[in-house]
Amino acid sequence: MPPQDDRPQAFSAGSNHNLSSRANKPFSESSESIKVVAIYEIVKGVGALLGASALWLWHMDLEHWLSTATESWRQNFGQLLAPQVESAVQIAQQASKNWPLFLLLIFAYASLRFIEAYGLWQDKTWAYWFSVVGYGIFIPIELYYLMVSPFDWFKVGIFVLNIIIVIVVYRNMKQKGLI
Repeated sequence: MPPQDDRPQAFSAGSNHNLSSRANKPFSESSESIKVVAIYEIVKGVGALLGASALWLWHMDLEHWLSTATESWRQNFGQLLAPQVESAVQIAQQASKNWPLFLLLIFAYASLRFIEAYGLWQDKTWAYWFSVVGYGIFIPIELYYLMVSPFDWFKVGIFVLNIIIVIVVYRNMKQKGLI
């Protein structure tokens, strides 16, 4: 059996067999890596919807629920992710004051995550651009906060994850000839 060349071939009038062989080819690694990014987007969207559900259910008694949840967190996890927990509490307190607006914003965010996930899963060009720009724009901001604030593994993890996603999407865009 002759060796297979998996490199992309330039399109020409006489290369119809390349097109049909790619159509019959199973998903490549790049497609699987993009699907992982799409699943990550779905997880973020579901997380946002869970947050919206909690806000809707407990907006009247949010202060009590937040103090109970914060105390439970401290008992079980100590100071693990303490800055993130405090930040989430502050955001939730703001959200409880104007909860209909926050619900609308959360649903808009979740919708964007689901639309992006759909586009990536369906291999849409706009979704690649949306992802690489959307994640890439936050890298300088995250780098700034890493330098000016106390060291935090959570922030480092988010920073590294965003860089990985930009690299994965960029590589796939390059393989598809989008850039």
